[in-house]
Amino acid sequence: MSKRILIVDDEDGIRYSLRGILEDEGFHIFEAESGEKALQILAEDQPDLVFLDIWLPGMDGLEVLDRIKKEWDWMPVVMISGHGNIETAVSAIKKGAFDFIEKPLSLEKVVITAEKAVEFSRLQSENKALKTRIETEQPARITGKSSTVETMREVIGQVAPTDAWVLITGENGTGKEIVARSIHSLSLRADKPLVAVNCAAIPEELIESELFGHEKGAFTGAEKAQEGKFELADTGTLFLDEIGDMSLKTQAKILRILQEQRFERVGGRKTINVDVRVIAATNKDLYQEIKEGNFREDLYYRLKVFPLEVPPLRERSEDIPLLIDEFISRLNRKHGFKPLTFTEASMKVLTSYSWPGNVRELKNFVERMLIMFGGKEVGPDKLPPEIVDGPRAETREQEQLPLPLPEGEVDFKKARADFEAQFLETKLREYKGNVAKLAEAVGLERSSLYRKLKAYEIQVD
Repeated sequence: MSKRILIVDDEDGIRYSLRGILEDEGFHIFEAESGEKALQILAEDQPDLVFLDIWLPGMDGLEVLDRIKKEWDWMPVVMISGHGNIETAVSAIKKGAFDFIEKPLSLEKVVITAEKAVEFSRLQSENKALKTRIETEQPARITGKSSTVETMREVIGQVAPTDAWVLITGENGTGKEIVARSIHSLSLRADKPLVAVNCAAIPEELIESELFGHEKGAFTGAEKAQEGKFELADTGTLFLDEIGDMSLKTQAKILRILQEQRFERVGGRKTINVDVRVIAATNKDLYQEIKEGNFREDLYYRLKVFPLEVPPLRERSEDIPLLIDEFISRLNRKHGFKPLTFTEASMKVLTSYSWPGNVRELKNFVERMLIMFGGKEVGPDKLPPEIVDGPRAETREQEQLPLPLPEGEVDFKKARADFEAQFLETKLREYKGNVAKLAEAVGLERSSLYRKLKAYEIQVD
């Protein structure tokens, strides 16, 4: 974090002395000889700390303190005076001053006070960031023992310690947010903020202010300056969720800032430099969005340093019992529900259901069952009709397959791969080579389907 101090004093000698002391300690110094000049500097370039003399020509120090606390309430201010007394010190502290030191200034106290005040400023900034972090009771880990999940854990373990940007894709409700949290928690930035932005939830006219911050008066309702998400995520991770829902205009601005890692607040002139790792996520096929003119190709490739696809729940049905147990345990702790169990027959139904809403749908289902049947055992007769009568993941994948069952010893992975290859080739012929229709029919992301077809060397017309 930068260490910048504004010194406000009408005595040249005091400013010169303080500058020398503090620059030797690595601080960057601004100077003002009056309260009016100080406010002008603050409006253009906000430091991390202000040393403010009480006795100034024109506007006095206490009046300047009032203005600072009104406009920039987060900024620590250390009052200095050669005419200090208990009443003045108490008055300054009540008005929000961080500390009060008397002239002649003790060099040691000046340095110690400056360090403490800057640390206080840093903690305040981190506190703001904490309020914008992803609020969820979900842990930063992916539940499951399927080969798909194990592979994804390995990939996360490889990319997390690097500073590479990650583009997470997957259907709604698959847990892209948890993957982002997992990457951050295993990164070298784990002790820094993880700041989330839901690009789909912010109105178009406010997204620039939300991302880059704004100065007072930048637009109607901007009564004071405010930091944006990029500033709050400085030295940490910025999670851009639903990145595919941003307008082309905002995409252009995001691209420039991602490339340069610097920007100006809305209505501001000061350039702010940041060090941010970006993790983006979307449920859209961005390649198709590019073809349709809805997403910038250059932004796509800037974000796609390391692509990571989160599989739908129907592709890892063996994880469903583990997820159910986890949701029951978590919801019991949070809401005090009575324990709930599912019979073997019920679990067979649940693991064969396709779960179009993925993990999010499963969690909602478990909460519903706890409300209705807490303390009981749930058989198939108590399951909702849409679960019992809904599309079955197994039957949909196995229909019209001529693949015979091999006899004797068989390598399971090879058998599964042979099955999948013949399944995809058969269905592709059925849909006359239309990959888009096939992807929709079998419930795969188009990009994932293309990769599978390429891996199995299935010709696409």
